[in-house]
Amino acid sequence: MTARTSSASDVLRERANKLTPAGVHSNVRMTGPLVFFERAKGGWLWDADGNDYVDYLLGQGPNFLGHAHEQVNARVAEATSKGLIYGAQHPLEVEAGELFLDTLGWADMVRFSMTGTEADQAALRLARAATGRTKFVRFEGHYHGWLDNVLLAYDDEFHPIAASPGQMESHLDDFYTLPWNDLGALEQLLADKSDDIAAIITEPFMCNTGAVSPQPGYLEGMRTLCDKYGIVLIFDEVITGFRFALGGASERFGVTPDLATYGKAMAGGWPVAALAGKAELMQMFAEGVNHSGTFNASVMACAAVAETLKVLRDDPPYERVEAHGTALMAGLRELATKHDLPLRVQGVGMAFHASFGHNEVVHNFRDLQSLDLDRYNTLSRKLMDNGVWVAGRGIWYVSAAHGDKELNAALERVDATLTAGGF
Repeated sequence: MTARTSSASDVLRERANKLTPAGVHSNVRMTGPLVFFERAKGGWLWDADGNDYVDYLLGQGPNFLGHAHEQVNARVAEATSKGLIYGAQHPLEVEAGELFLDTLGWADMVRFSMTGTEADQAALRLARAATGRTKFVRFEGHYHGWLDNVLLAYDDEFHPIAASPGQMESHLDDFYTLPWNDLGALEQLLADKSDDIAAIITEPFMCNTGAVSPQPGYLEGMRTLCDKYGIVLIFDEVITGFRFALGGASERFGVTPDLATYGKAMAGGWPVAALAGKAELMQMFAEGVNHSGTFNASVMACAAVAETLKVLRDDPPYERVEAHGTALMAGLRELATKHDLPLRVQGVGMAFHASFGHNEVVHNFRDLQSLDLDRYNTLSRKLMDNGVWVAGRGIWYVSAAHGDKELNAALERVDATLTAGGF
């Protein structure tokens, strides 16, 4: 492996630190090396010093087609040459909306927004308006954005606490928090508190932390309980939507929500999100429930959505993404055995989680805390130093652009990192 340089990134970091807190524009990026990237293509990144990285972070997931997809970018460039924001409607939003709903298969209507955080808030507002109730149920370890009423940390007994200074503690009263994959706990809570509860919001696959699949019958049971008590079921598919299948996790697991939020994989890396759902709920936006945004359904967003969905429909990449991720997981396990390390891998080909610790399957966030997450975070920094770009929290994302070249490069660089040690 060739030596890596960092002089250009060092200079940029010094300049950035004078301009913006911690030199970054999202606190999530404070946890990784302050590398500055100049370009990306397919499954690769190149930093300001010319070092290359095989990328299994994919911008936190959005680059499902790989970086700088030519067909998508060409469509966006052509569309935006005519204008970007009209303050009114345009034909592309109709095209994108029709393709979006036809691809999902289950939803009646859609609203585009900018971020998953916004889409989640719109879903919760609809649920409250529809039910006249104020509370919602969420699950430990699930992420629904950074606003006061959804951002969470936990004390030693897994009680929810504010995750940030300045966060309104009173907003934590908006929700009940339960362990994931515990249907009995959910049944008991709804039996006692259903009159207060407007919605259950959940990642259908716990992707943001741990890559945890739902237990057999868990999502089905959740659906049944929502029907029984008149509660709106919201799937947060910001990560899983269009990544797990054309119809997202709802297609993969065979459970249909009332509302679902989408982002990341739906637009080839362009910033856009969406809320989709049943007509009787979505139509409430036309009847007084507010959902606004200057950049909602922008020309660039809708062009990216329309073209990305055409690519996914014309040449579905799901089998090869699953195969690549499965081979990568197997390779990581083999390297762990070779180096006599307790590295464990869990998840599916599209998104999996790596950590250190026992080999038992993790079923929820509490199980995840029994692993040596700090040790893996140290390893992740070593991997990034050696040209494998991954998340410190353990999640690995696979794209349609990853092939044999990327797989071989990743495993060679992981092997070299494990050989060097220091984690």
